[in-house]
Amino acid sequence: MTPLLRLFRKPWIWSWLAAFVVWFLTIMVTLGASTLGLSQAALTFAAFSVIVGIGQMFVITLGPGNIDLSVPATMTLAGTVALKLMNVENGMILPGLLVAIVIGLVVGLGNYALIKALRIPPIIATLSMSFIVQSAAIWTNRGLRIKPPSVLAEFTTSSTLGVPNVAIAAFLISLLAWFLLEKTIYGRWISAIGQSMPAARMAGIPVDGTRFVTYLFCAVAASVAGYLLACFSGGAALNMGTEYLLMSIAVVVIGGTAVAGGDSNVPGIWGASLFMFLVVSMLNTYGFGAGIRLIMTGLIIISVIMLAGGRRAGMR
Repeated sequence: MTPLLRLFRKPWIWSWLAAFVVWFLTIMVTLGASTLGLSQAALTFAAFSVIVGIGQMFVITLGPGNIDLSVPATMTLAGTVALKLMNVENGMILPGLLVAIVIGLVVGLGNYALIKALRIPPIIATLSMSFIVQSAAIWTNRGLRIKPPSVLAEFTTSSTLGVPNVAIAAFLISLLAWFLLEKTIYGRWISAIGQSMPAARMAGIPVDGTRFVTYLFCAVAASVAGYLLACFSGGAALNMGTEYLLMSIAVVVIGGTAVAGGDSNVPGIWGASLFMFLVVSMLNTYGFGAGIRLIMTGLIIISVIMLAGGRRAGMR
C-alpha cells in the first residue's frame, strides 16, 4: 500500500481536506489579499473549538448516549468567576486559572453524580446540571463585564512567530489528549468501554472510575476554554458558551471520531474546527445572508460526514 493510500485511509484526513478546500475558495475570492489574516483568524477561533471538542470527544468515546450538554454553562461560569477573582490584577492570573479548573472539577463531579446516583441518561443529567451552572453564572455575573488582566489579555490576543498564542495553548492540550488516548492504559480503557461496556466490566476494567474521570476531563476542558475565551473577548458574557454546545459535537463527528464510541481522533478535531470557522468565513466573503449561511453550512457539514462515513464503510 502506498503512503498516499494509507493517508487517505485515515478518518481525520477528510476534515482537513474540507478545511483546505474552503480556505482555498475563500482566498480565491480575495485574490490572496487575506491569506495571512484569514489563516491566523482560523487558528485563533478554531483553538476554542478544539479545546471544548477534545473534552467532548473523550465523553463520546465512552459509547452511545454519552454526551456533555453542560459545556456552554461551564465555560460561562468558569470565565465569569475567574475574571471576578483576578479583578484585572496580573498577579492573580494563576489563581484565576486554578479556580476555573476547580469549577470544571465540581461540574464534572456533579454530572457523574447525577448519572450514577440517579441512574439517568447522561444527556438528561448534563442538561440538568447545565441549568444549575448557568443559574450560578447569572447570579455571579449580575450584568458586570470585568476586564481580564492586561498580561492575560495581551497573551490571548497576540501571536508567537506568527502563530496565535491561544492556538499554541490548544495544541499543547491536544498533545496531552493524544498522549492519554494513545499511550496510557486510561486511553485503552475508554476505548474498550465505548466498544462494549459489559465486555469491559468482564475484563476487569474499572468502568465507573474511568467514566467519572472522563466527565471530569470534559468539564475541565470546557472551563479552561471559558477562561481563555473570556480573556480573549475582553470580558465574560452570559452567552459566551452558547455556540460551543453544537460546535463541540460537530467537530467531534466531522473530525472522524466514531459516534457509536470506542474510537477517538485528536487530529480530526483540528481539521473539523478549522473547517467550521472557514465555512462561515467563506459564506460571509461570498455575501450570503444569515439564513442562507446556516442552510449551506448544514448542507456542507452533512456532505463531509457522508463522504468520510462512506469512505470508512468501504474500507472495512
